[in-house]
Amino acid sequence: MGVAFIGLLGIYLNVMADDSRKMSVTVENTSKETWKDYPVSVDLSKYESVRGAIVKYGDEVLPYQLDDMDGDGKNDELFFLADLGKKEKRRYDITLLSEADTTRFEPRVYVELMLTNKKVKSENKQDLYISHLTVDRGVNPYWMLHHHGAAFENELVAYRIYFDHRQTVDIYGKYHQGLELRDTQFYPDAEQKAAGYGDDVLWVGQTLGLGTLRGWDGNAPTMLKEVEHRSQRIISRGPLRTIVEVKDEGWEVVAGTAPIDMTIRYTLIAGHRECRVDVSFDRPALGIPLSTGIINVKGSREFSDYHGLRGCWGTDWPVSAKDSVGHKRETVGLGICVPESIVRSEEPANKDNYAYTLSVAESHFTYYVTFGSDNEDFGYHSAESWFAYLRDWKRQLERESDCVKVF
Repeated sequence: MGVAFIGLLGIYLNVMADDSRKMSVTVENTSKETWKDYPVSVDLSKYESVRGAIVKYGDEVLPYQLDDMDGDGKNDELFFLADLGKKEKRRYDITLLSEADTTRFEPRVYVELMLTNKKVKSENKQDLYISHLTVDRGVNPYWMLHHHGAAFENELVAYRIYFDHRQTVDIYGKYHQGLELRDTQFYPDAEQKAAGYGDDVLWVGQTLGLGTLRGWDGNAPTMLKEVEHRSQRIISRGPLRTIVEVKDEGWEVVAGTAPIDMTIRYTLIAGHRECRVDVSFDRPALGIPLSTGIINVKGSREFSDYHGLRGCWGTDWPVSAKDSVGHKRETVGLGICVPESIVRSEEPANKDNYAYTLSVAESHFTYYVTFGSDNEDFGYHSAESWFAYLRDWKRQLERESDCVKVF
């Protein structure tokens, strides 16, 4: 069975609205499983000037967020999280507000994109925060940006995306649940490490890292070198989900062929270990050679179900040999789940990657990546337990999409 990657098992949404800017959303779990932090998105395209809301379950006021997905200055979606017991149905009442809501909910996610301030010597005290950066062909902003691109997290995990021709997805592992990047800025100092903060746990180099999307030359992944304009943009800052957009306009995947525009959105939701990767092109991508996969961590054990799910568990230094002072070898589990319908081949492991080549006939597809650090006091600590998690994870993704209905 293929993986369609939308929705949640046995969840039914019933949205009723009227002209008074009030609506109710019914979320029904028809399964025998309990669900925590189920994401609920409400389309706001029919409403003008939504600047706030009140979301309630009974008398309980729930955290929510409003997101401007297309950058036109208008909020397109209302987003909140639902907890559901077995066979439970819940009704959520929503009031849309035209004035700004000053309520501040406890953040469960965090994201930052920063220019490097050379006047600030500390790596965890940088202060040039930005929301969007676009560069032209030939400009490499990798060293202009602190932690080399956007970094984002929830209580469980943290990711970053390199802003260069590699566009590698890299990871930061934690010891304890909680938000850390505002304090460490991906580079904890000795005092923070002693206090139990996490750190970079993976050396990615030129590899696919964790699910990076690239081209394919017939033998190996290719970088995104020939690009007219390259961008990173923070779409959503939380408090419940963060969305980072990476855009490559005029990407010449193969020399001499017509360029294509590609937009990738990385969505991380509170309470979820995985990151959703939504890829869109300006035209159907049939015939364009693409690849993704995960790094072959040194000495790692490989896992595959040969139907779009692949993972590994291994131990290596998280930095290059010359930078290893102050670091220790890190053990991590990595995973990627790609719709089987777009997998052209599952390539044999080499020293760098466990790769897939992709054949995409449409202009959009979605896949997921996930990881765990052996440092966690809440996670997985063996190849066996990690691979069991990956199998359960894919089954959940398949069951979710099979059973969701919105009406």
